[in-house]
Amino acid sequence: MEVSFATEIEQLRLGAGETFHGEGILAITKALLQSGVAYVGGYQGSPVSHLMDVLVQARELMAELGVHVQACSNEASAAAMLGASIHYPLRGAVTWKSIVGTNVAADALSNLASPGVTGGVLMVIGEDYGEGASVIQERTHAYALKCGLILLDPRPQLQNMVNLVEHAFAMSEASHMPAMMELRIRACHLRGSFTARDNVAPPVSTRALMEDPARFDYARLAHPPVTFGHEKLKYAERIPAARRYIVEHGLNELRPGRHHDLGLIVQGGCFNTLARALQLLGLADGSGELALPTLVLNVTYPLVPEQMADFCAGKRAVLVLEEGQPEYIEQEIATLLRRRDLQTPLSGKDLLPMGGELTAEAMTGALLAWLERHAPHIDTQAARDWLADLHLRRGEAARALGQPLPPRPPGFCIGCPERPVFSAIKQTQELTGPLHMAAATGCPPSGPSEPFSTGHTILGYGMSLASRAGVGPHMARRTLALMGDGGFWHNGLLTGVQSSLFNGDDTVLLIFKNGYTSATGTQDILSTPADAAKRAAAEKGQSLAHANQTIEAALRGLGVQWLRTVHTYEVARMRQTLEEAMSTPFTGLKVIVAEGECQLERQRRLKPWLAERKASGARVQRVKYGVDEDVCTGDHACMRLSGCPTLTLKDNPDPLRADPVATVLDGCVGCGLCGENAHAATLCPSFYRAEIVSRPHLAERLLGRLRGAVTRALRLGPEAAR
Repeated sequence: MEVSFATEIEQLRLGAGETFHGEGILAITKALLQSGVAYVGGYQGSPVSHLMDVLVQARELMAELGVHVQACSNEASAAAMLGASIHYPLRGAVTWKSIVGTNVAADALSNLASPGVTGGVLMVIGEDYGEGASVIQERTHAYALKCGLILLDPRPQLQNMVNLVEHAFAMSEASHMPAMMELRIRACHLRGSFTARDNVAPPVSTRALMEDPARFDYARLAHPPVTFGHEKLKYAERIPAARRYIVEHGLNELRPGRHHDLGLIVQGGCFNTLARALQLLGLADGSGELALPTLVLNVTYPLVPEQMADFCAGKRAVLVLEEGQPEYIEQEIATLLRRRDLQTPLSGKDLLPMGGELTAEAMTGALLAWLERHAPHIDTQAARDWLADLHLRRGEAARALGQPLPPRPPGFCIGCPERPVFSAIKQTQELTGPLHMAAATGCPPSGPSEPFSTGHTILGYGMSLASRAGVGPHMARRTLALMGDGGFWHNGLLTGVQSSLFNGDDTVLLIFKNGYTSATGTQDILSTPADAAKRAAAEKGQSLAHANQTIEAALRGLGVQWLRTVHTYEVARMRQTLEEAMSTPFTGLKVIVAEGECQLERQRRLKPWLAERKASGARVQRVKYGVDEDVCTGDHACMRLSGCPTLTLKDNPDPLRADPVATVLDGCVGCGLCGENAHAATLCPSFYRAEIVSRPHLAERLLGRLRGAVTRALRLGPEAAR
């Protein structure tokens, strides 16, 4: 990837007593090094991508410490790395996006949790339930319950988060349980500071190798009959050990308040929102000092029965603030209390929404209802006024708009090489009729958005070809599966291509070969253009996707017979290739590789290069497309086939024409899709291609003056004749 994390890497070198300033996810990364981690692996995904991005680029520092860093092919391969800690005193950390990544890693997690670990294990999980950046709305909590994993949910404050990373390794070693830490978007991107400690070189590392493997021990294998014993160990020894560690080190925070007869229990990651809600109620100040006693669960599994009972005993009412459903924490607390015959009234999901993010508004509403029921003497009028004003403003906005705002689904970037493919697909369906299309997680799911409005299923990363297997035999037309090269290497090669070839499926697979896992931050993969090719390219902005043929070689090696490679921006050729794939008498898997490098990476390479050339006084040329306003008819078919954010409308300059005309904004990157669509679909010829030259040569300047003079003469000619 072209993004540099040099500044962040320098932060990782801070020593004892120095102050770290930066984002939460980088603080977590620093905490791993302070904890003596021996190996780190992962698969990128929001909001934890930067953890691996930074460590991959910090090769020199990792070599100094002897830390092994591995960018994994998927979450399952990352989780499987943790097998190193079953036998050996190696502290290991892996990272991915949950819940989608945890679903992929589940097999390895179950087999890891059964024998338990010797070295401390920490999984840093990007938990973005309800926060708008995840495909699926589910929680990770269920995996901790079913597998027997420690689950940490740190209060979003950098020092607290760093401390919990270090405790996570120690608690994992004390209990032999793998640990997971869920981090929400706000925790990952929270900015703050903490006092750093020295990085710790692990005792066993790439610089201090083990001479011999561990002795054979059948009891450490996830295999019957010892797995039955492992299950007993979980509840007889491991969970009790984890609970002891939680209490001895005070990992869950008890915050006192003046209203001693009431209590709140909240997930650590939701604490800041709770503090804001209580501030609106006049029950907290700006520094987080609360008027209601609050138990902050930095560790949400396992819960400590004695801790729950001690907190709830003697209180008139307790409110559990837990995001999402099912209400795992609330149910467990209720069970713990009833087993001890504690009848403290417990509220939670009877007042809070079952789904969605616990916003300050949602929490304030629940707290108001709860206080009205159990503490009507507390003045809550300020919060009521705030909520009423919020509802009033929403009503005013709704009346002003006249209708609800349309949803804003994900869309393609400007110049994205996938957009022209969907233009070709839309044109193809005019000939073939509607096609059943299965997409895979990543960039391709932006296809269902307007103006393309096409696609039927999204069932996982790289799983599009597999997901159409049940539909294909029941369709009169061939089905079309779409996946990016990131999804292809993630699991599309095995779950889709291998299965399709084995079963002789008569279907079409279209692979977007843009060279990166673009949706997660443009990380490198097997099909990424080599650095040597980037350096050798005369034009730094040209697409270099063709320079890497790994996907094509893999497909041929598996036995794919019908294979076509088409440059994505050649819309007419892509349409013809799609039509051929849908109509060919060849029965079997047909693969189209849509070749076009990710525009983000191209621009990251191009812009510094252009800036450098301008600074040196060299000639610089860039391409921009535009619309001839006199030719544009106002049909706007170009937009219905493109959807490019830089292609929009403006008032018609001709007072005799009412229809607005198309125009291209300055954000245009010169991909040429608008013109290609106009050609492929036989639209109006209003698009033009302009070459903008900075620091032109003498000959170009003279030619420009001549052209200007001729143009002025032609304009003045008719006027002079009149």
